Amino acid sequence: MEQIYASESPLQVVLITGIIGGGAAWLAGRAIAHTWRPFWHVIGYMALLGAAVRFVHFALFEADLLAPLSYAADTAFLLCVGCLGWRVTRAAQMVTQYAWLYERTSPVSWRERGPRDAARGEG
Repeated sequence: MEQIYASESPLQVVLITGIIGGGAAWLAGRAIAHTWRPFWHVIGYMALLGAAVRFVHFALFEADLLAPLSYAADTAFLLCVGCLGWRVTRAAQMVTQYAWLYERTSPVSWRERGPRDAARGEG
């Protein structure tokens, strides 16, 4: 962690990247899923959000603005959180919108209902 965030304290990283950036990534992933956009849109938006998080580190704490390793670490974290938000929302959409076709198997996945389940109208 010393090499990735050379000029920032762990508290700064947790506050800006973890809480603020992670919350924004979660909400952005959900918003992308709510508008039925494909998964790959999350990647582009998280790259932009990673630049914004890097700028906040620079503006508030005088960290390096052009730090490729820090940007990559921030963006990787934001991408994980944004993808999770997208997937949780998409799973909820699929089992709510198409309840007769799909059933939830976990918070992030769904499966097709069997022919017997669909005929009985369970769900």
